[in-house]
Amino acid sequence: MLIIPAVDIKAGKCVRLIQGERDRETIYSDDPCLMAQKWVDMGAELLHLVDLDGAFEGKPVNFDIIKQIVSSIKIPVQLGGGIRTLKSIEEYFSVGVNRVILGTAALEDHGMVKEACRISPDRIILGLDAKDGYVAVKGWTQVVRKRARDLVKEFEGLGLRAIIYTDIKRDGMMTGPNIQGVKELAPSIKIPLIVSGGISSLKDIEDISNLKEGNIEGMIIGKALYEKSIDFKEALRLVKRKSNINAC
Repeated sequence: MLIIPAVDIKAGKCVRLIQGERDRETIYSDDPCLMAQKWVDMGAELLHLVDLDGAFEGKPVNFDIIKQIVSSIKIPVQLGGGIRTLKSIEEYFSVGVNRVILGTAALEDHGMVKEACRISPDRIILGLDAKDGYVAVKGWTQVVRKRARDLVKEFEGLGLRAIIYTDIKRDGMMTGPNIQGVKELAPSIKIPLIVSGGISSLKDIEDISNLKEGNIEGMIIGKALYEKSIDFKEALRLVKRKSNINAC
């Protein structure tokens, strides 16, 4: 089980948004590169980067900063935000991004996602962002009348690396993850699942680790790390201990 720190980039700074709303931000660092290195130094095995400006604009915006982060750290990086063309995917891979996350593109251009999976097998992640069970797109500014679990079914068998399931109402709210939503989604798919949104305590991490669904690969944590309600090293020790117990 991976604990994946999030570094969200907006206007060149490391920030966190509340429920994905553009104007409800807290700035945690003027230097996203230093923040990324901090999590690496503390033991992160995978980093979650988001180009928030890109998500809102529908195209990559913070490319140079992301390139700098990727070149300065020695762990894999997964990246989302404004990636809606094969060209953008290729450009990010060319500078060392390991996995790209497609959200809006998955709904608007199924053929592009299919082609991306064909060209880059096991490197494409579906960003499944949901509000009240329905899919949200365009930087979470629009909710469409498609159930999250129905969208997932359309991408079975394409070779996706993983699905990131984010409950928008909980993201940045420190109210705990949507465990029930995870329980409903995980058994219906065979693709590895990464949980995101609302994780705010060691108990939340333990609750996710205790889920019996075997395809849950990890969890993304943002605000709780920055606000220090979760100690990252303690979280790593917890999941390692749980993994050892489950292996026995």
